[in-house]
Amino acid sequence: MCGTDGCLVKCSSVPCATPENDMKDTSTTINLDHGDPTMYESYWRKMGNKCDITFNGDDSLSYFANGKSLCWFLESKLEEQIKRLHSVVENAIVDDYYIVVGTGSSQLMQAALYALSPTDQLEPISVVSATPFYSSYPEVTDFVKSGLHKWAGDARTFEKNGPFIEFITSPNNPDGVVREPVVNGNQGKLIYDLAYYWPQYTAITSPANHDVMLFTISKCTGHAGSRIGWALVKDKEVARKMTKFMEISTIGVSKEAQLRAAKILEVISERCLDPNMENFFEYSQSLMTDRWQRLRQVVMANGLFVLQKYPLQYCLFTKDFCESHPAFAWLICKGGEEEDCEKLLKEHKIHTRSGRRFGSDSRSVRISMLSRGEDFNIFLQRLMAIQVPTNGN
Repeated sequence: MCGTDGCLVKCSSVPCATPENDMKDTSTTINLDHGDPTMYESYWRKMGNKCDITFNGDDSLSYFANGKSLCWFLESKLEEQIKRLHSVVENAIVDDYYIVVGTGSSQLMQAALYALSPTDQLEPISVVSATPFYSSYPEVTDFVKSGLHKWAGDARTFEKNGPFIEFITSPNNPDGVVREPVVNGNQGKLIYDLAYYWPQYTAITSPANHDVMLFTISKCTGHAGSRIGWALVKDKEVARKMTKFMEISTIGVSKEAQLRAAKILEVISERCLDPNMENFFEYSQSLMTDRWQRLRQVVMANGLFVLQKYPLQYCLFTKDFCESHPAFAWLICKGGEEEDCEKLLKEHKIHTRSGRRFGSDSRSVRISMLSRGEDFNIFLQRLMAIQVPTNGN
């Protein structure tokens, strides 16, 4: 809605949310390849106008933000709400850290690689991650064919002497396992991708306290389209170089997106602190728990697949023991090495991402658990219907 006073931007302007028990046309292919977090529509629709913010015509004219951050385009309201939410959830230390905002965590990955790569080496620094690793790491590392860094594959088999950069995704994408560094070496620089270190996915066992930590609103709140991510960086020079990367590539990050993200984070923090309000993380954890329970029931009844198991851990946020319910299911076919799980599911109109994309093999696939309820229900029905061909067929 636009008027003489300004333009109203509503975070509740999303397609109609569908209840978990609804169904739709079953002739279409269900796309569970991407982690598109449309599952969260139901919660944010219930919030109505609580996330509304207004922009006047003379807002956001300057490149520069109104704060005093080293990251000169970081809006002070977003900086404040990032620190507040981490303190409420207890999933990361924020004191004495620099915050660098980016257009999603993907841009921050590139910025971190740039900032951590030495400029005085004769060859690019090796970048590794333990398999199964996030499928975008190889492409992000090598896309512009930089002379600074080069993808070197599985961290478990990396034995090259000298400096290296290791990505640690924890909980891991695609299998949801809590990760630690793998490479033994004193010249390593570590980037912790903590996109899924939120209470709806895993127990918050301790506040993360690493040199470089990446987060994104996409998987925290579900607002992937806003394209906001942030890095918590301990070293000032690394933060400065990351900020320079943003400056050269996009001259900052949209102020409107930052302020919308700040409002969303504010609403979440307020509802976490008020026991009379519906807590976003408790709501989301309930949805994820239900989906994982139903998926495990189908997998057990079907007998053709295997799912990752997760231990009970005490969560600082919920003050209780809980099991992980990752954003992705790492599904493995029980057959031999020749099995192609992606192909099998595709024949039943379920589009997934092959384990080969994650440095693993074709027996495994990654399946998004964040789709709308109607798609998730059809997925379970189709998975249950898959049968082992008989010898006569």
